[in-house]
Amino acid sequence: MGANPTFSATMPARQRKKSGGSSANVARLRRVAIIAVPPARMLDVVGPAEVFTDANKLRGGEPAYEVEIIAAAEDRTVPSQIGLPILAHRTYRELGGPIDTLLVGGGEWPPDKRHPPDFLSWLREHSTKVRRLGSVCTGALVLADAGLLNGRPATTHWNWCNELVQKHPLVKVDADSIYIRDKNIYTSAGVTAGIDLALALVEEDLGASVALQIARMMVVFLRRSGGQSQFSATLAAQACESQSLRDLLAWMADNLTEDMSVASLGRRAAMSPRNFARVFTQEVGETPARHVENLRLEAARRQLGTTSSSLEEVADDSGFRSAEILRRTFARRLGVTPGQYRASFRQAKTR
Repeated sequence: MGANPTFSATMPARQRKKSGGSSANVARLRRVAIIAVPPARMLDVVGPAEVFTDANKLRGGEPAYEVEIIAAAEDRTVPSQIGLPILAHRTYRELGGPIDTLLVGGGEWPPDKRHPPDFLSWLREHSTKVRRLGSVCTGALVLADAGLLNGRPATTHWNWCNELVQKHPLVKVDADSIYIRDKNIYTSAGVTAGIDLALALVEEDLGASVALQIARMMVVFLRRSGGQSQFSATLAAQACESQSLRDLLAWMADNLTEDMSVASLGRRAAMSPRNFARVFTQEVGETPARHVENLRLEAARRQLGTTSSSLEEVADDSGFRSAEILRRTFARRLGVTPGQYRASFRQAKTR
């Protein structure tokens, strides 16, 4: 291998059984096209492909999917952000025949990213011909640039949700979801969420048992609880340079119902309240009170999205002193009531 290795997707497609296979078996073969958008994130493309390929392995001689990597460019060689090019099966211009599922992978996304008008036109045309259309990570911005998410709930990597809102105000952006289905259009959050989405698609097609076997093989959850928010405030402990504050931040995330006053937290950090508040704000980037509220709000959102607990129970478990305080916090921070959040969250998940 030379100095410029390439990830190749041009191996021969999995062959249909030449003997013993019926026309019904062939009809069940679903063609999955995964678009590699340069510069591609390898896992956004390869992660979902691995899920569909594992589904084929579990079925032995009757594959369920024909998986192809498609370049969103004139050249089959798609650069990636790690410097290892992806050699696609074909370019989007070369793609012919019916497609069951079309997924747009994410890529490294500078703010001035633009896509060829011909590719966006191709995407719009094919969106009407496929059974399912989806995106991984910043692939949602590609769908939005093609005008395919207007009026729809959608998500993307948390770091690019604001850009999606600003560039495409008609898209109903949910910055917390791992993935969202709206009729036959699916969008997923950052990087590994493409695996979550692919598992969900396999579950739709082949059932929960097959999807669970794949999840076990890949050592991932079939369904992750919570949303992208679980990777924001609670990760502050890992980014903090002070070991004593890292330990305290980790304790705070696990003990939301405890006393979180500046005086109490300062004692745990062996600092005076005034010095603690100053150091905490400098190290974490927000005041102790704001961080506590963020942690509790994230916990409440996770519970509202994944449990049927009453509002009083959610408030108690997430550290709010009462359901009324929780309501006021939601109204001030999110502009909705907890009940409205729960209803919209579940509606977006089940469309």
